[in-house]
Amino acid sequence: MRFQDKIVLITGAGKNTGAAMTRLFMKEGAKVCINDISKEKLEIEAQHLREMGLHEFLTIQADISDPLQVRSMFEVIIKKYNRVDILINNACDQGIGQIFEELTPKDFLDVIHTNLFGTFLVSLNAVKIMLTQVSKGIIINMGSNVSTRAIHKRVSYISSKGGVDALTRSMATDLGPKGIRVNMVAPGYIHTDRWEQLPEKVKERRSLNIPLGYDASVEEIAEVVAFLASDAAKYIIGERIVVDGGCSAQHLPSDIDL
Repeated sequence: MRFQDKIVLITGAGKNTGAAMTRLFMKEGAKVCINDISKEKLEIEAQHLREMGLHEFLTIQADISDPLQVRSMFEVIIKKYNRVDILINNACDQGIGQIFEELTPKDFLDVIHTNLFGTFLVSLNAVKIMLTQVSKGIIINMGSNVSTRAIHKRVSYISSKGGVDALTRSMATDLGPKGIRVNMVAPGYIHTDRWEQLPEKVKERRSLNIPLGYDASVEEIAEVVAFLASDAAKYIIGERIVVDGGCSAQHLPSDIDL
């Protein structure tokens, strides 16, 4: 197994893509620290894992934008495992429906604090531990394909993910010489519980934005994350791996490009 006895921290892992990552890494031998801001989501996911026969995990409720809560989270991890091998910065605030001229400074900063500052903060705490380890560590940030191709009414989210792009490159440049690999996965549409709430006509129209014709499963995104965390990717650093079914390659969807 690729991650036998590795200690993995996944933020925002109470459901959807984060939960899929947790299950994949655990099936491959890892001991996973599952973080989420929601205690309820953590309890539900913990029950699902036990029902699947997966027991090597630790749940930690914490807001990743709060320095004190992040520090406490790492104190719990160190007490339990005494190291961190892989960090996956998955938690985010999607900032949906924010029209630019109606945004308040608080609206904007709330998203930035979680998506950009939170990624920085958790990474900083992890790196201080990783640098003391013989094997150092691996960090994977979750970005988005919209950081280079904007969509409507998501100003704060897009800005934050653009920051994560730059943060990833900067971290890789500084930390690579010290033995820590940093990369980013940039998904497009992902089939989460939010997708289930969309009207069928909206789903059909959105599928035209994707050359492959369907939105990614959470498992497909998790597989790419696992690849980057594995020894198969040991010479990949500072990269933005786009996983969007061809959205970024396509200039116009088929119903417009006539």
